[in-house]
Amino acid sequence: MKRFLVLLVSVLALSLGIAGCGRRSGSLTVVGSTSVQPFMEMLAEKYQSENPDIQVNVQGGGSSAGVKSAIDGIADLGMASREIKDSELAEGITPIVIARDGIAVAVHPENAVSDLTIEEIRAIFAGEITSWEAIGGVGDIVVVMREEGSGTRGAFEEIVMNKVETTKDSIVQGSTGAVMSAIAGEPNAIGYISLANANATVKLLDVNGVETTNENILNGSYAIARPFSVCTKGDATGLAKDFIDFIMGEVGQQVLADEGLVVGK
Repeated sequence: MKRFLVLLVSVLALSLGIAGCGRRSGSLTVVGSTSVQPFMEMLAEKYQSENPDIQVNVQGGGSSAGVKSAIDGIADLGMASREIKDSELAEGITPIVIARDGIAVAVHPENAVSDLTIEEIRAIFAGEITSWEAIGGVGDIVVVMREEGSGTRGAFEEIVMNKVETTKDSIVQGSTGAVMSAIAGEPNAIGYISLANANATVKLLDVNGVETTNENILNGSYAIARPFSVCTKGDATGLAKDFIDFIMGEVGQQVLADEGLVVGK
């Protein structure tokens, strides 16, 4: 009997050891877009709950900083909220689109204007239209923009500005949240923000007569939309690949959809 108990304990210990050895462990660093960051933090939390021996560290800094960090090997994954540039692809970056997001044009909730054309938006951000009176409102326009290197700014300039320079007479903010706060505090302000992060402190304008909704982003009728991507230097391997597979799987895509992003296209 004693010999049997010793054998049983040994078998159990060996089984536990094998199970323990099979668990993945380690850490990942994810750096980049402040628009993608809050969603990545949610994905990381869910992933870590299923993989308790893996630590995922998510940091902001902007899309350009995220892509560069992946190129330089500082981060395992970069986050971008714009198209990846040819120069970045030439340095070996591999992007994976995890969802799509609209860039909403936002004003103060009390602003009488509710719809602008792309041409009007371009003229406002170029400093050519400086008064709300010219487009149905009241007062002088206060332009709020994102900082250089922001994926939101890069996508907005590519889609809306079409190589027209933006005005230097603007308030520059470092995140979507800061842009919304600036607009909420200034009745004559206008800015652009991530649709998925928008809240009731600002009013979203229709663009070319099309409402800013996920449905219109999916059907292609809303003009100002951009990809949310993660990127690696070369093909993803190891824990980075495992995390990307999780994001692109059923659970990860549902997390993003529940938070208002457009997935599946």
